[in-house]
Amino acid sequence: MRRKNSKKQTLAAPQAPPSPKTTPRSDTFSRGIAEWAFNFIILIFATGTIAQPFVIPTSSMEDNLLVGDHLIVDRMAYAPAGKLTGHLLPYDPVKRGDIIVFRYPLNIKEDYVKRVIGVAGDRIRLVNKQVYLNGQELNEPYKVHKTSYVNAYRDNFPATPDVNLPPSALDMLEHHVVNGEVVVPPGHYFAMGDNRDNSADSRYWGFVPRENIKGKPLLVYWSYDAPTEDLVDFTAGHFVDLVQHFFTKTRWNRTFMLIHGYPR
Repeated sequence: MRRKNSKKQTLAAPQAPPSPKTTPRSDTFSRGIAEWAFNFIILIFATGTIAQPFVIPTSSMEDNLLVGDHLIVDRMAYAPAGKLTGHLLPYDPVKRGDIIVFRYPLNIKEDYVKRVIGVAGDRIRLVNKQVYLNGQELNEPYKVHKTSYVNAYRDNFPATPDVNLPPSALDMLEHHVVNGEVVVPPGHYFAMGDNRDNSADSRYWGFVPRENIKGKPLLVYWSYDAPTEDLVDFTAGHFVDLVQHFFTKTRWNRTFMLIHGYPR
């Protein structure tokens, strides 16, 4: 019987699947740092360009905005509209009755919040605390008066000042008063506080230039009962006060309260 020559076939051992590449720990750490930095840049961009926190340090806007109200300010509200963005984003012109946040004309490092009373071309005067706009008595449901006496300059504006005024206010009184009324020049606004008897506003330092306006407050995200000095400079005493009284001094009824203007 003839034997068949058979060649012994050797089967190659199956190869183990390639092990996944392990990322060095240093690369993982670097990637985490990069992601954190990117998120931080986005946050800074959003905070500086789109929205910005702001705290009310004084009582000039009472009783609508209180000392210690922390606001979110919409910085895009009054941005100039481009060819494309004008159709996508709700840009608005600054209107009478709007509450605005702006750089204080006498010190642009400080931010102020007031209400727009007059726009370019408007004629403004006060008679015994009552505002007259373009010859008509202005209905102001937002304003409050916390003094009973009438001040010659403050409440009958424009008049001969009874206080020392900065050059910008003197220029307003000298060059922008016609027939006993202040006339708002182009590119500027006349702003006043709602707490009408206790507000350093356009009566005392002049007009608000358009380029100084930073935005429009949208809502109160937190309100805390604290004195002005603690809100302007975050002191150690304020930190202790927060730890001890956060729940009792937070005005919970004002949380996420929307802020509305009175456009007219």
